[in-house]
Amino acid sequence: MDNAITKAIASSIAAKQLILDDKSFLLRIQKAADIIIDALKSGHRVLWCGNGGSAADAQHLAAELSGRFYFDRPPLNSEALHCNTSYLTAVANDYGYDLIYSRMIDGACRPGDVLVGISTSGNSKNILFAFDKARELGVTTIALTGSTGGSMAHKSDVLLNVPSNDTPRIQECHIMIGHIICELVEKNLFPNH
Repeated sequence: MDNAITKAIASSIAAKQLILDDKSFLLRIQKAADIIIDALKSGHRVLWCGNGGSAADAQHLAAELSGRFYFDRPPLNSEALHCNTSYLTAVANDYGYDLIYSRMIDGACRPGDVLVGISTSGNSKNILFAFDKARELGVTTIALTGSTGGSMAHKSDVLLNVPSNDTPRIQECHIMIGHIICELVEKNLFPNH
């Protein structure tokens, strides 16, 4: 057996164990879930954004809320901001890629909505601009990043900075954290299932 396989699995477990052992991190996961729960209960939306694999994670987690997670229930108002490719390519062409999310937030968000930005480095310019616009509009921001949080650390209302500098391990933890949040949201909003 290739040692790279066991090394990768052990590394993933180690990153998750660091989160499990960090009470303040666990409380921040709960806080992120509570913010999303309150927003959805109040008729607001939860929007997600990322680039590359983080865009795929954003779309995946938005679908867990808007579709279903553990059980059949009414859909929740949640979507990933990059799914309209005509919008995305037009704005990237006309204004620049850095503004793809902030322009959409400017047109689609209102105070009380939630924006979840996913960036392993925490330095994706289009997400930083999105967080700036969100703050200006009264939209709560939740950042999923790597260990330092990058520039998103100072622009987010809740920072979930995975204690790793290894992109695949960070992304694996982002999905775990996202799934936990989706589970907490679903159980809270639909307690009779």
